[in-house]
Amino acid sequence: AVLGTDSAVGKRTTAWILVQGLQEAGIRAAFTGTGQTAWLQGARHCIILDSLVNDFVSGEIEHAVWKAWIEDRPDIIVIEGQGSLMNPAYPGGFEILAAARPDAILLQHAPARREYDGFPGYAIHPLPRQIRAIEILSGKSVGAVTLNHQGLASHEIPPVLTTLSRTLGLPAFDVLQHGPEGLVKWVMTQKDDPGKRRQP
Repeated sequence: AVLGTDSAVGKRTTAWILVQGLQEAGIRAAFTGTGQTAWLQGARHCIILDSLVNDFVSGEIEHAVWKAWIEDRPDIIVIEGQGSLMNPAYPGGFEILAAARPDAILLQHAPARREYDGFPGYAIHPLPRQIRAIEILSGKSVGAVTLNHQGLASHEIPPVLTTLSRTLGLPAFDVLQHGPEGLVKWVMTQKDDPGKRRQP
């Protein structure tokens, strides 16, 4: 699952790039979309979470993942996150954790963003707290952070990645700036050796 610390933070883009990177590496990968933009982009396995009555969200997420498995028989299914657990209006990440039960969780983060998207005055919760919330609710560890470099100059990206990795004890990637290869390698370590996962 590619979750995020906010809405409109690049979860879908990172998920698509990851799937393409996996496919280019010879790995069967399927993308499961959860929003209208993924549907408009032609995602074969997709729900529009915003349009669903809440009682049916879990079942529809399960069905989208099941359909991806039945039709594509992938080695890996990548599911797009929605909103964030702590966003005041879009806490869709919880439903994805509850229904999709992902084996590995990536967290997309925009470190230069200070307030939740569309909610001036609502400061984004600190990254470690968001990670902890995900881990408490899912029982799984957040395994890596992916970067939205909005508001950062090119020369600022490498030190930000280094700082994130050092302070969180997690690998950090910017797939837009550096391509998906590093993230693909990390995903494959999770698939091949689940014991490597950090415990929450």
